[in-house]
Amino acid sequence: MKNLKKGAHIHLMGICGTAMASLAGLLKDRGFHVTGSDQNPYPPMSTQLESLGITIQIGYKAENLNPRPDFVIVGNVISKNNPEAEELLKLKIDYTSLPKAMGDVIIDHRTCVCVSGTHGKTTTSSLMTWVSEVANKKPGYMIGGIPKNFAQSFRNPESDLFVIEGDEYDTAFFDKVPKFIHYKPTFGILTSIEFDHADIYRDLDHVKEAFTMLLKLIPQNGSLIYWAEDENIKSILPNLKAPGFSYGLNKGDLQAKILKTTESSTEFQVTFKNTDWGVYKLPLSGEYNVLNALSVIATSYLLKIDQNDVKKAFETFKGIKRRQEVLGEPRGVLVIEDFAHHPTAVKETIKGIKAKYPTRKLWAVFEPRSATSRRKIFQAEYAKAFSLADEVLIAEAFDQSKLNETDRFSSAELVSDISKSGKHAKVYSGVDGIIKDISSGAKSGDMVMIMSNGGFDGIYTKLLGALGG
Repeated sequence: MKNLKKGAHIHLMGICGTAMASLAGLLKDRGFHVTGSDQNPYPPMSTQLESLGITIQIGYKAENLNPRPDFVIVGNVISKNNPEAEELLKLKIDYTSLPKAMGDVIIDHRTCVCVSGTHGKTTTSSLMTWVSEVANKKPGYMIGGIPKNFAQSFRNPESDLFVIEGDEYDTAFFDKVPKFIHYKPTFGILTSIEFDHADIYRDLDHVKEAFTMLLKLIPQNGSLIYWAEDENIKSILPNLKAPGFSYGLNKGDLQAKILKTTESSTEFQVTFKNTDWGVYKLPLSGEYNVLNALSVIATSYLLKIDQNDVKKAFETFKGIKRRQEVLGEPRGVLVIEDFAHHPTAVKETIKGIKAKYPTRKLWAVFEPRSATSRRKIFQAEYAKAFSLADEVLIAEAFDQSKLNETDRFSSAELVSDISKSGKHAKVYSGVDGIIKDISSGAKSGDMVMIMSNGGFDGIYTKLLGALGG
């Protein structure tokens, strides 16, 4: 791919994935003619592609490769028996995966900060990028979301520094390794390790094997920045040959004590090996976001970024689309969108948002859509997480047709379990019922948090409209 000249036609299969849409933008910015196909495009990546002038071909079809592209990048949603993939192999067009293209062409020889872990990758990589920008490091970046401090989820580097969100999901049907294996990490941030992605990982030990591969990639002139209080991380540290830098609320080289949480910010005191580094202020809520911030403070220190720049960047951080994003407040009802789909993310997001708005009644709306949440593996854990909300509205799980009935997550069972804790919960077969119940039942001063990692049938704008927003 390195030999392709400007103007060459590159086609991306699965272009609306968060990383794929970002790579499409990076390639177009470098002067390539970019096209792409996807099955179910939805914002914010579909709108980002439209703003870049990249046309999305709907559906995977052999004719999408006519006219014949010079090169194809295959997303990990594409199986070998996909009709477009079959045509690709038949035509013998050169192809690769997104992570391989990123590592070989975009990251290349640069200093790479690879943000990995089960939770917090998008927020942490966005924070790290903004800190680097404020410090005039002019970083390149690729993030699995759209940071509001930037117009897009990507940027080609103007310097030696590149920040990337390092996903542990597999690379492609022809390359079954975690994406981050190709990202050439100099500094690796590891936020947490839990069982996730039940469609490709057998169990927690299998997940640990993936992160162990990451640890072995970090060079001696780099470092692993990791959460000291995570037992699963601790269990794989013997595989680390590079230096390590730990952080936490009660353990680690770098520690934080939360002083105050308000609607506008969280203030926390930071100490480095018992030396006071002062108070940092972050316009996000929740202990997990303080931990994300600590990992960025530690990495910034290793990159020799002045901590005054870090503090300034934190205070001016605008957040990320679909992460605790306030969509509006029609009729006094605060409507918030979040990407949470793993039970730990759901629990911590609810805790964080209730700490930020302690007097508001919380209506928690959830669509089980991710590969893991559509399976029953976390059935009990979801009940504990949602029992923290005041009203719980659960949609039927997104398309479970390819799962055995015994493996399927049950929204009805979840609602039954939540009800046993004394909270009001209800299951819905579509968004219309959810919108009707909220618009008739929510009062001024309440808040609604909608959690899904997909389009959720356009519930966001529909609810705002029903509430009069």
